[in-house]
Amino acid sequence: MSAAHDHDPTVPRPVLIGVAALLLTILALTAAVSFGVLPKEGDPELSRAAANIAPAEQRELRFADREDGAVVVSDAATGETVKIIGFGEEGFTRATMRRLAKRRAHAGVGAEQPFTLIRWENGALSLRDPQTGAEAEIYGFGADHVAAFAEMLEGTKS
Repeated sequence: MSAAHDHDPTVPRPVLIGVAALLLTILALTAAVSFGVLPKEGDPELSRAAANIAPAEQRELRFADREDGAVVVSDAATGETVKIIGFGEEGFTRATMRRLAKRRAHAGVGAEQPFTLIRWENGALSLRDPQTGAEAEIYGFGADHVAAFAEMLEGTKS
C-alpha cells in the first residue's frame, strides 16, 4: 500500500466532541434568551427604556399608493403631502413601508390609521405601527436610508 493511503479518513473524536459542545452551547444560549433567562441585549426598545431615551420628535404619517406606482406620504394631522416617492425610487423606504403594511393586512387593519415616525433623543429613527405594535428601526441601515426617513420629519414637501 502506498503512503498516500495510510491515513484514517475519519474525523478525530476530540474534534467531534468539541463541535458537539459548541453546538449545544449555542442552542442553550439561544433557548436562554428565548425564555427570558438572559436579557435581549440587541432589542432597541428595551435598550432605550433602560437608558431612559425618550422621543425627541415624532410625526403621524399615512402612506398611500398612487395609480402610477408612486407612494404619497402625508401628515395625518393636516393631510398635507410630506413626500412623494416615485415608482422605482427609494427602494429601502418602500420596502420598509410595505413590510409594515403587510403586517397590518395580516392583522386585518386598514390603511386609515397613521404610522408614527420617531426620532429618539439619541438620534435613532423608528417607524412604528401603533395598530399592530410592529416597529422598523431605521438608523442601522446607513446614512442614505436614515436621511430618506428623517426628511419626513422636517415639514411638508410636495
